[in-house]
Amino acid sequence: MRHVWLLLVPAVLGLAAPAQARPRDDALAAAVRCAVIGDSRQWLDCYYGAAQPVRAALGLAPALAAQVRLAEAPPPGGPLHDEAERDEVVSAAAACMRLTGDRPWLDCFYAAAVPMRAKLGLKVPQTAAIPAPAPAPRLASAPQPAAPAGPPPMPRRIGLFAGLFNSPKPIVRDLPMQSFVLDKQGAFTVTLSDGQVWEQSPEDEVYHPARWRREPSEMMVTITPDAMHSYIMTVGGEGKIYKVRRIR
Repeated sequence: MRHVWLLLVPAVLGLAAPAQARPRDDALAAAVRCAVIGDSRQWLDCYYGAAQPVRAALGLAPALAAQVRLAEAPPPGGPLHDEAERDEVVSAAAACMRLTGDRPWLDCFYAAAVPMRAKLGLKVPQTAAIPAPAPAPRLASAPQPAAPAGPPPMPRRIGLFAGLFNSPKPIVRDLPMQSFVLDKQGAFTVTLSDGQVWEQSPEDEVYHPARWRREPSEMMVTITPDAMHSYIMTVGGEGKIYKVRRIR
């Protein structure tokens, strides 16, 4: 299997100059090094241990000692299992680098592990907020849901030619934003009032940078399926159309 994220992660880390290195850069690099571990459960523990630099920077309780040791010196060996889930987890973790603030990044990093937790039959958090881990008889059991409510399920995969020969119905209609983050180029990550998180598609950032100045609660979002398995987003009061993808 081709690990696309192995090409993506160095590019993401390269955006920060050495003098601007952040704990999250060290954490993501450590997560990538876990790839040499064959066993999926041990790999997941290594992934959680990789978050320790950010936990330390935030003054949170440390990750489980066994997980930290795995992240510091991942033991290679054995055939790699569940490679598709590993690719999905690390690709999502790399996408978290857009977030500002280490705490939102840490929540996103933990939430990215959901595909592997599901594959292993572990409890899957319902929200992205992950409290500090507590000692437990089994490793990889730290993440717990922080609240009973969560965003609606991810949208089902749409048809390849949706939006070309028909007018699909919006899957989000006039829903206010809860918050948004803009990077230096104007690319955005939007959290809606019901907990959904959408980001601007990379191919759309160059042509449609966001220049929002209003409060998030004043901006009503509509999202509609489009062609090529994509989605488009509009904001009430604007004339722009953004290509987006849901990340949570």
